[in-house]
Amino acid sequence: MTQFTGSSHVADLLSVKTKGKVKIEDAGFDWKILGPDVPSPSEVDYVAWQCDQDAYAASGQKCSAQSILFMHSNWVKTGLLDKISALAAERNLKKLTVGPVLTQTTDSILGHVERLLKIPGSYTLFGGKELPNHSIPTIYGAVEPTAVFVPIEAMLSDDKIFQTCTSEIFGPFQIVTEYDDKSIDLVLNACERMDNHLTAALVSNDVAFQHKVLANTVNGTTYSGMRARTTGAPQNHWFGPSGDPRGAGIGTPEAIRQVWSSHREIIEDYLVPKMWTKPKQT
Repeated sequence: MTQFTGSSHVADLLSVKTKGKVKIEDAGFDWKILGPDVPSPSEVDYVAWQCDQDAYAASGQKCSAQSILFMHSNWVKTGLLDKISALAAERNLKKLTVGPVLTQTTDSILGHVERLLKIPGSYTLFGGKELPNHSIPTIYGAVEPTAVFVPIEAMLSDDKIFQTCTSEIFGPFQIVTEYDDKSIDLVLNACERMDNHLTAALVSNDVAFQHKVLANTVNGTTYSGMRARTTGAPQNHWFGPSGDPRGAGIGTPEAIRQVWSSHREIIEDYLVPKMWTKPKQT
């Protein structure tokens, strides 16, 4: 059995090469849902900081990066997006808080932004530009931390649009959208339609809301609560995708057993009874 951590494309190639003898922890288009219960101002600051870390730490080059943010309309009044934008603006090359994107060029990332901006109602929240004063080679990406708002109704209106919105960039980029109590089922529908179910975050202390979302989603590692995050899982936590029989975690005893061993059953049956007679055939 082979253990593989990396892109879903390579995972699919390995599945063929190994004739299915592979366990994977592959790409994730990871969602975060902000629930209807808005916390205190200090907690809003914490959520903003965590969103920035999840989306833009390591320049977004991690399988657990926050790829899309579903924000309940109650959060709009908190200024959360302005707080995230301000934190993203602090990132720069000098502090090494933003850097080269190894798997995308600047043109390909900005081209993706342009395609998103053609969706009705979409607009750039912040970023969407090449990094200033850099010397990063053109074979890599050099873009500011970026967020693009796409209305959830437009996102779900067409399969091609949805695929564009849920294409993983593996860089400092995320989609942001808004929903309300009446459109929570659209959010759950979007989460179900995504291809890779690795990590997720449900930022809410509302137990009834938690139960509704957790019962209707399948991501392999899901944090729930006001401190929920998509990334930064402790090493003792299961970390792997769900909804795929090839799915495996990393590091935990359970993950190691799944990859490096398999179920084996030995049945011991020794003694023929001395008074045995032939029974009727069946």
